[in-house]
Amino acid sequence: MKLTWAGLLALAGTAWSHAHHDEEVVPQHVREELLKKWNQEWSFTGHASFAHLKPIKCLVEPDERYDIAVIGAPFDTAVSYRPGARFGPRAIRAASARQMAGTSFNTRAGINPYSSWATVKDCGDIPITPFDNGLAERQMYEAFLELGTRTPTTKASSEYGTKGISAGKSKLVTLGGDHSVALPALRALYQIYQKPITVLHFDAHLDTWNPVRYSAYWQSEQSAFNHGSFFHKASREGLICNSTSAHAGLRTRLTGIDDSDYTAPGTPEQGFMRIHADDIDELGGPMGVVNQIIQRTGLDPDQPVYLSVDIDVLDPATAPGTGTPEPGGWTTREFIRILRGLEKLNIVGADIVEVSPSYDNKGETTALAAAQVAFEIITSMVKAGAGEDLGGWYGRKESVIAAQETETESVPESKPETTAEAESIPKDEL
Repeated sequence: MKLTWAGLLALAGTAWSHAHHDEEVVPQHVREELLKKWNQEWSFTGHASFAHLKPIKCLVEPDERYDIAVIGAPFDTAVSYRPGARFGPRAIRAASARQMAGTSFNTRAGINPYSSWATVKDCGDIPITPFDNGLAERQMYEAFLELGTRTPTTKASSEYGTKGISAGKSKLVTLGGDHSVALPALRALYQIYQKPITVLHFDAHLDTWNPVRYSAYWQSEQSAFNHGSFFHKASREGLICNSTSAHAGLRTRLTGIDDSDYTAPGTPEQGFMRIHADDIDELGGPMGVVNQIIQRTGLDPDQPVYLSVDIDVLDPATAPGTGTPEPGGWTTREFIRILRGLEKLNIVGADIVEVSPSYDNKGETTALAAAQVAFEIITSMVKAGAGEDLGGWYGRKESVIAAQETETESVPESKPETTAEAESIPKDEL
């Protein structure tokens, strides 16, 4: 391509004018006026970050600090049924559009998690390979460890921030991805806290299957890494505190011709208390489930709790966009009420996984539910570090504990047989 002298002079003039413009100092009053005019977003504008948080690639920005980081794990090559959860982080972020810092006061909790003491950032996605699951495991583990060991914005000596074992530590909320992402997350948390982690697992499925369930003949090291066996591997590695962990929302079919998945002694499956989806009726509703969980996990500030949410804990009538749908699940309202009742747990990390948007409906109800779940979890994390009892529960200022005690008195004492059986297992056998 040939340029005339006139063309060269024109380009030079443009470059000079741009350089000259860049050197101009914009008066402060002009900047303030621009902010007043244009520094506003609607729920339907802006980049598709979680809750309109400024998107940052924290993995390549080592100086970035936060108290809570939202991180995407777009990985789905360990599924046993329907793939597509690699697009889950994108869908959940889009569905969080109505969450904005200025309009996110959580009335049940009495706090706006995005406009409080905590620095919450969207740290982008882990660039996970879809070609090699062994490498993917390593990538996720190293990313979770790197992000989870960052010095938080709020120091342990501050009046704000969680106390106990999680004081002065950053927390991650992972958007999956299939459920196998929980294994590298637990490995990282074990390194950070140097002790087995209490796992509170919401799911239609056990996810503690021995890998031979899928094939007793064709096996490899990587075939054991899948979204139905990751808790089996985690338990074998000593990552899980067996005496305090719980499954909730179960309604899965078992293997074989009997209930040996539940009753085989000495297996990792016995390390979790089990609450089935049907148990919500016998337990008197969502708060009955909450009470059972808290009795199991406890509220020990020196015991870290990892909250793992498979969106298929919800009934496919309201959350069809998932990899392994199972009819008979909880409603979105029931599940959110359960999460709200667990705000005093010492949650040090969480995931929301198995959102597969290609199977969602036109209203995107699965992604919307997942975004709300993330909002409730982040709210509870922030409220736990507020430094005071904020009360909450829709404007009522009485203590949350008092409200829970009142509801506990109205819960029937009867328990479903399966839950009672699980609780009867001696801790030294778990």
